Amino acid sequence: MRIVVMVSGSGTNLQSILDAAGAGLLDVEIAAVGADKECRGIDRARAAGLETFVVAPGDHPDRESWNRALEARLAALAPDYIVFAGFMRIVDARLVERFARRIVNTHPALLPAFPGAHGVRDALAYGVRITGVTVHFVDSGVDTGPIIEQAAVPVVEGDTEETLHERIKVQERSLLVTTIKHLSAAGLG
Repeated sequence: MRIVVMVSGSGTNLQSILDAAGAGLLDVEIAAVGADKECRGIDRARAAGLETFVVAPGDHPDRESWNRALEARLAALAPDYIVFAGFMRIVDARLVERFARRIVNTHPALLPAFPGAHGVRDALAYGVRITGVTVHFVDSGVDTGPIIEQAAVPVVEGDTEETLHERIKVQERSLLVTTIKHLSAAGLG
């Protein structure tokens, strides 16, 4: 299965994919790792000898042209799946439609509860006792695409947004690898 991994930050989700592939736990070809800016995730990909690219919004006159540039770069790589592994940009409906049910994203909450940029904070504020992580297909909404896999994470007494998010990230890395493995095994790539 051929994938492109998109990152925006430290690249810990990417690293979990690299580690699993290196250990023979994932049968994937990482065609490239892309980002919206130079970041630690891109550094990790370069260190692993992978092709990298950056499509920075600031290099384009508007959001539409940025989406078209990203769409063209992704299409040229011909991936079976595009994995948003901590990619912190919302892409437009045209790009999503081009790769329908082929863009996989993670979210730090049990969707459909607590979508958006502050899932962990929102879950804590609401007072839930169980939250978690969701891996889902991207659609034209914000965190509204079909759910692929979920894992629960308990909220413990004294949790802060930071402590809870760190526990969610541990589950997120594992669940992302498991999801990619299932997609590959199911012949969906």
